[in-house]
Amino acid sequence: MNDNQRGGLFMIAAMGGFALEDMFLKTAARQVPVGQILMIFGGLGMIGFAILAKAQGARLLNPAILSRPILLRAMFEVMGRLFYTFAIALTPLSSASAILQATPLVVVAGAALVFGEKVGWRRWSAITAGFVGVLIILRPGLAGFTPLSVLALLGMLGFAGRDLATRAAPKTLSNLTLGVYGFAILVPTGAALLAWTGGAVVPDMQTSLTLGAGTLVGVAAYYALTVAMRTGEVSLVTPFRYTRLLFALILGTLVFAERPDAATLLGSAVIVGSGIYTLLRGRKGGNRGLAQRLPVPQSDSYERP
Repeated sequence: MNDNQRGGLFMIAAMGGFALEDMFLKTAARQVPVGQILMIFGGLGMIGFAILAKAQGARLLNPAILSRPILLRAMFEVMGRLFYTFAIALTPLSSASAILQATPLVVVAGAALVFGEKVGWRRWSAITAGFVGVLIILRPGLAGFTPLSVLALLGMLGFAGRDLATRAAPKTLSNLTLGVYGFAILVPTGAALLAWTGGAVVPDMQTSLTLGAGTLVGVAAYYALTVAMRTGEVSLVTPFRYTRLLFALILGTLVFAERPDAATLLGSAVIVGSGIYTLLRGRKGGNRGLAQRLPVPQSDSYERP
């Protein structure tokens, strides 16, 4: 097995982990307020990344955390995680994950506008097509439009902004250190949200295990993503990010009995096709892809992206 194949397998494993993370958080949100979920998830994730960072000798306390890019990154991290958590809690997992797949397209467009990256008309056309795919899923102005679906859109924009800010982050901060602070900022964010909404509960054993499992697979998925981005050619490994949507569709169907409609499936296909074309076009043009020059996203968001 060559490096590209290993990198692809690690990327698929990472996307499967992120989809499972979303499933666990959506399940926990049935009984626990989103603010409390953010506090618990952020605290446990911070501890997990701190352990990984120390194991690799990374410096946790660094004056660079007060630099403008890091502060902007924290702001976008809060925006992405907050709205996307609401999205997976209140809307179908499949549609929220589909909209999230547009993150790489927004990153490419943002890098062209903010950092002056060269993006040809073909990739701009693909980016535009990807945004059309998002609109197909959202269906603004049509009978099938659900206002809550905008939450996933806001979350996606937050994650894209976070990835762009990460690119400008001081090089003295490692990816794992950024992960520590990315999760740490969720603790006060969740506390503020909980203070506003109220409704804190003492999770039962099952919910506690669900939150713990979500954090565990999230940290493992991030580690797999880091390995994937450092194994093989990034322009060949990165397209495997879109397998997250497949995992989300399967989990949404099996666990939450979701039935994505034709518009959601069509929009998903347009977004994924546009994203893959954008990445491969960048490689063909002699540019090994923005993904190679951008730091590894800190969630897949999270793809999270």
